Amino acid sequence: MIVVDQAELDKKKFKLFILASHPIQYQAPLFKEISKHPYIDLTVLFCSDFGLKSYFDKGFGKALKWDIPLLEGYKYKFLPNINCCPDISAFFGLLNPGVISYITKEKCDAIWIHGWNSFTNWLALFIAFLRGVPVILRGESNLLHETSFWKEAAKNFIYKTIFKKISCFLAIGKYNIDFYKHYDVPEEKIFLTPYTVNNNYFISKFTELAPKKNELRNKYHIPTNIPVILFCGKLISVKRPMDLLLAYEKASNLYESALIFAGDGILKNKIEDYVSKNKIKNVYFLGFKNQSELPEIYAMSDLLVLPSVHEPWGLVVNEAMCFGLPIIVSDKVGAGGDLVREGINSFIYPVGGINALSEKISILLSDAKLREQMGEESLKIINRWSYEEDISGILEALNKFVGRN
Repeated sequence: MIVVDQAELDKKKFKLFILASHPIQYQAPLFKEISKHPYIDLTVLFCSDFGLKSYFDKGFGKALKWDIPLLEGYKYKFLPNINCCPDISAFFGLLNPGVISYITKEKCDAIWIHGWNSFTNWLALFIAFLRGVPVILRGESNLLHETSFWKEAAKNFIYKTIFKKISCFLAIGKYNIDFYKHYDVPEEKIFLTPYTVNNNYFISKFTELAPKKNELRNKYHIPTNIPVILFCGKLISVKRPMDLLLAYEKASNLYESALIFAGDGILKNKIEDYVSKNKIKNVYFLGFKNQSELPEIYAMSDLLVLPSVHEPWGLVVNEAMCFGLPIIVSDKVGAGGDLVREGINSFIYPVGGINALSEKISILLSDAKLREQMGEESLKIINRWSYEEDISGILEALNKFVGRN
């Protein structure tokens, strides 16, 4: 029997803080996986408890509460927010001076700061710089969107100045790597930590639900003998759901099919009115679906379309691929740089190109064998884009750039 000396093991651990805005359904499983690793002692510092209770989501246009545990399996602390009007989406909406004491007194080996869109994140950056605490930065930005000359000039100055002081960067994908390189971050300071979902959970649900595909469609009164296109997300302008509806209108004239909108938002009435006025058949509005309900929606679908004009990543792509679905995305979707292989498991089209989108949809609607082949490729690709790769990237960064205090 091998006896493990816990004291010796603790000495080898990296003491890592993660500074995050609030508990997020996509991040919680990753924090849990990191905490399982024998060489990482993780504590997550949250700036807000937003999302733990029911709240009004502006994008979905309704009150909601996530139905999965957000705080299980890892250590965490909530930093008091002294803003009298807290807002996770506003720069000064998170004012958490308590982060100073954690950086200065707790002697962490490194602090991982997620993004730079709040005052507290910038405060943590500067305090860490002053105290000589290594900073690991993980953001979602890319270069897929043009900015004005003056805005780009400001970014160029600020990012290049700040990025020089950061120990290393955790990149979520190819376009994110390109972003850091654009602002002169050396390649050796960038470590790939893929933007992931809980693959094991979603693939296990796919295995469970795949034989029940017709049963699930009957539950929602959706025909079982035609291919189903899925849109999953907020019905808001940045997601461009009307583009998909118009493309489907064209494609469905050639190939009988169905379109599901799994989501809610300000454009729902407009989309419903257009469907009714133009007598478009087989369009279904399922409303907002919580995390535990999503597997059924993916399992009864045949392909996913994400037509967004601005999408730093698009984790619905990951989820859909876990269910063996072929993917169609616009060229402004961040996941397109890594998970979308043109003609292999997916198609990419220019954002706003309704005719181009309709053509891509028609290709898949017309060929069940192609859908099956591309779906199989989706599963192969997503199996290599998982928490294991995240942990590997994090450990590589810690070993190379972080010294233990």
